Amino acid sequence: MQHAINQQHSNRREHVIGLSLAIVGAILFSAKAIVAKLLYAHQLDAVTVIAFRMLFALPIFALVAFWQSCKHPPLSGTDRWRLIGLGLVGYYLSSFLDFLGLQFISAGLERLILFLTPSFVLFIHVIWFKRQIRPIEYISLVIAYLGIVLVFMHDLSFNGQQVVFGAALVLGSAIAYATYLVQSGEMVARIGSLRLVSYAMCISSLACLAQFFILRPASTLMQSWPVLSLSVFNAIACTVFPVFLTMFAIQKIGAPKASQAGMIGPVSTLVLGSIFLNEAITTWQFAGASLVIFGMYLLSRK
Repeated sequence: MQHAINQQHSNRREHVIGLSLAIVGAILFSAKAIVAKLLYAHQLDAVTVIAFRMLFALPIFALVAFWQSCKHPPLSGTDRWRLIGLGLVGYYLSSFLDFLGLQFISAGLERLILFLTPSFVLFIHVIWFKRQIRPIEYISLVIAYLGIVLVFMHDLSFNGQQVVFGAALVLGSAIAYATYLVQSGEMVARIGSLRLVSYAMCISSLACLAQFFILRPASTLMQSWPVLSLSVFNAIACTVFPVFLTMFAIQKIGAPKASQAGMIGPVSTLVLGSIFLNEAITTWQFAGASLVIFGMYLLSRK
């Protein structure tokens, strides 16, 4: 009897820890948009912001990748090419389009569009694998996209056509990441999530740095202390930590619960945007965000 009680307490503790890790990871990852906006205020562009982000994150991911390579046999040639493709699409292209779009739209709208990623995963399965959409999925999609329309029209009335361009870029980012999720599923099961993510992030980091040195002079790396400190925070707190926190959370409570805990992300972005960027939280934004979150919740519950 005592053993059963102790086991119950242990399970509850693991659940609380896992849920906490998922929530903190979601909030930190969402803060990426806030930090990017603060960096843009220092007259930086997306190419430079993402280069600094990956420059400071690369050493950590490289260490993890080296550790994983020592633990496991070498990858096959096919897997290496697939990893390069996944790194370029899932992290380089997705991140670049996201940061580029953030130059034109609010952090709140950016987070809501990215939050639609599960719906794009569903669309890819429908188009590529001929999967049927269930009635509950239709309902969840209608609710979520109605929420996006509300927030989009609100922002469009204040910021004009640049919102259309920025939203299109972030939409491309979400589609690129959804493609990565679909294509990486089999490899995650075979080589492990930590190994795949660390390798893919190294590839993405090198691509971002190569893009920077091709398009910008090396002297651009000489920046003020506020820019460097924000970039380090962006790399460590908003990139490295969320990756590992979410991974540990999934190990403790499973992917579905971790995904549902991540629904705090759009709300935290609206709150942080209000605090640090003076982005007003209007009734339309709150209503739209609520619809998007509820729609994606229904989609995850299926």
